[in-house]
Amino acid sequence: MGATKLTVRRGTLMVAVAATAMAMAACGGSSSGGTGGSSGGGSDGSPVKVGMIYSQTGVLAEYGAEYRAGFEAGLKYVTKGTGKVNGHKIDVTWKDDAGDPEKASSNFTTLVGDGYKIIAGSTDSGVASQLAPLAEQNKVLFISGPAAIDSITGANKYTFRSGRQTYQDVKTAAAMVGGDIKGKTVTVLAQDYAFGTANVAAVKAVLGAEGAKVNSVLAPLSAKDFTPYAAKVKQAKPDLLFVAWAGNTTQTMWQTLDQQGVFGMTKVVTGLGNVASYGAYGAAATKVDFLSYYFPGAPKNAVNTAMINNLKAAGKTPDLFSPDGFVAAQMIAQAVTKGDPGNTDSMVSALDGWSFQAPKGKETIRKGDHAMIQPEYVAHLVKNGSSYTPKLVKTVPASELAPPAGYGKS
Repeated sequence: MGATKLTVRRGTLMVAVAATAMAMAACGGSSSGGTGGSSGGGSDGSPVKVGMIYSQTGVLAEYGAEYRAGFEAGLKYVTKGTGKVNGHKIDVTWKDDAGDPEKASSNFTTLVGDGYKIIAGSTDSGVASQLAPLAEQNKVLFISGPAAIDSITGANKYTFRSGRQTYQDVKTAAAMVGGDIKGKTVTVLAQDYAFGTANVAAVKAVLGAEGAKVNSVLAPLSAKDFTPYAAKVKQAKPDLLFVAWAGNTTQTMWQTLDQQGVFGMTKVVTGLGNVASYGAYGAAATKVDFLSYYFPGAPKNAVNTAMINNLKAAGKTPDLFSPDGFVAAQMIAQAVTKGDPGNTDSMVSALDGWSFQAPKGKETIRKGDHAMIQPEYVAHLVKNGSSYTPKLVKTVPASELAPPAGYGKS
């Protein structure tokens, strides 16, 4: 989906499985749940309505389910199981956008008409791109979810994100390239839609700036046979292949690359997807270098443990986008506690510049453009019997992944 109907899978920047920042508080101090202190307003204890627009169905439904489970675990955490923040019951309404920006926009408009001042979700980058302007037009607090498209950062004062962005994924990949990349050829294999093209742009911006020669091979979302695209990759003779993929064609794509001998002729870097994707690489699983947004064993802290325990108590498994949902709940709690739930500008101020402890560790919402500053990881898949388990190789500090001011706006 191009610029109009971007059904962008914003899910995982699986830059590599083909495979997003959170928090500096305008209030200053650090908080793990964002529920302490007195409210800046709305002290009548009336319910706070939160609209969640996400991919319940569609190509990114798997990621949407992870996000929702993470949010529910996060809501339990910030409310200590009461469902209330600072005396306000959090009344959540879930809407399915099916990855369709038009449907998402319709849902957004309906929620605004029903008096909702907080809307979150956005599994899909194309959806997030459509909703951000609506947030500004209607003066509604909008917290995008797994959608990683860079342009969400700095879109407007009312738009935030609870996950990472593409730049951070690519910067993590850059940390995996040994030696000087100047003069080396880097090929980006991606899908021809917002998520894919954003990755191409990010690789050009990050690795191209370091002197790499960057080209791309783009496959339409409708593609089922990836042999022609594997052939184009081989023709490019890259020193590094960067794969950005998402959705239900992932396994077929990786199998094709392996069958066509791509792994034998270049270094392949991609994003580690969700647990269900670990077996998608087949025999190539141990040959790929993975950048990772999150996997349960990567961070070691009390908030991550709490998230995992809450998910397990609900019969869920922690996964790639669990933190995005969990952090959204933390952000909403902060906005309602430190801001006035009846005043959007007050809630925006409560989030602008906030730092807090998230499942991935300390995250900061950069003041002004709301970039979510957070760490990422480098990992390898290790075979255990018939399955694979991610092994942490390196944690890339949040300070090394902060996007430049204004990045993604050109």
